[in-house]
Amino acid sequence: MTFAAVGSAVLYTVFLWWFSTGAILWLDRRPRKTYRWSLITGSIIAVAAIYGLVSSMADASPKGAILAFSCALGLWGWHELSFLTGFISGPRRAPCPPDATSWRRFALATSTMIYHEIAVALTAAAIVAITWNQPNQVGCWTFCVLFAARLSAKLNLFLGVPNFNAEFFPDHLRHLTSYLRKGPMSPLFPLSILSGAALVWAEVAHSLKPAPSAFDVTGFALVFALTALAIIEHAFMVLPLHDAALWRWALPTSAKTSARN
Repeated sequence: MTFAAVGSAVLYTVFLWWFSTGAILWLDRRPRKTYRWSLITGSIIAVAAIYGLVSSMADASPKGAILAFSCALGLWGWHELSFLTGFISGPRRAPCPPDATSWRRFALATSTMIYHEIAVALTAAAIVAITWNQPNQVGCWTFCVLFAARLSAKLNLFLGVPNFNAEFFPDHLRHLTSYLRKGPMSPLFPLSILSGAALVWAEVAHSLKPAPSAFDVTGFALVFALTALAIIEHAFMVLPLHDAALWRWALPTSAKTSARN
């Protein structure tokens, strides 16, 4: 029963991560005139997700864990959609000057997405505050893992990694690639991997405590799978693999061709 619950939770996480990422990529590649309706629809989903997070925070059952996890992903998806459509990004929309180095380059890169980062940070703080001391913390853990993983990914891309996929950026955000650095990984990268592995170990250890409840098994399996996927996404930055091929159906023709190579 426990193995079946863990397996189902992991498969659900992988599917939801893969499908939601592809859906956002597909929407961002649609004509810009469709962005308004995409954001309206996404905002309706975000409002429903907030309601789901609040209503599930007192429900320490497997169903409550799945609902909280799904709602946190839905809310995160709204932030990603608002950023990739250019609705919430930053005041700077120009490429990085060739002579920008060190802290100036970091300041310019930050100004391209600072509004998005503030919005995500405020959302994370609000979720922590709302769910504080509540029985169901799965939604809070989920959003915080996503926030930490994305922040780590952005810092690693800025400092330098051997591989990244520029086709993930729509044309109106193509200037962001000028702030990324393709080259040897920085010291931050192994630290990011080790931190993720430590978190995975803590999640597994907690789920293996004596007589875990069905809620614990489901909740930690969901967050464990999401954390493992974040580590895998980081690994794609240093491995000669094209993770864009996972979402070939969501990318335009030119990007599909690149994903095959």
